[in-house]
Amino acid sequence: MQFYLCQGNYTQDAIKNLVAHPEDRSKAVAKMCEDLGGKLHHFFMSFGEHDFTVVIELPDDDAAAALAMGTSAVGHVSGFKTTKLITPQQAVAAMTRGAKVQASLKPPKGK
Repeated sequence: MQFYLCQGNYTQDAIKNLVAHPEDRSKAVAKMCEDLGGKLHHFFMSFGEHDFTVVIELPDDDAAAALAMGTSAVGHVSGFKTTKLITPQQAVAAMTRGAKVQASLKPPKGK
């Protein structure tokens, strides 16, 4: 399972509907994640660049792409962004592998 940070904005119509009929959108996001074999960990309404920020866990990048495409296709969200997250253990493994790459890579010589 992989972790992803997703952020996006509601369209003006979606915001009008939420103001007229308030609802907890985390339930809809949790259902989408479960349908893809994953889990919603955190759902936040946010101020600033994005209207919402979520941390989810999904089986793979294909599931994350499906979630992004499905969410965007419905039409109530715009500017949907997905960032793949890695755990500290995955980061340490990447650093270790990066050291091996660094040792074998030579910079361009230039003029």
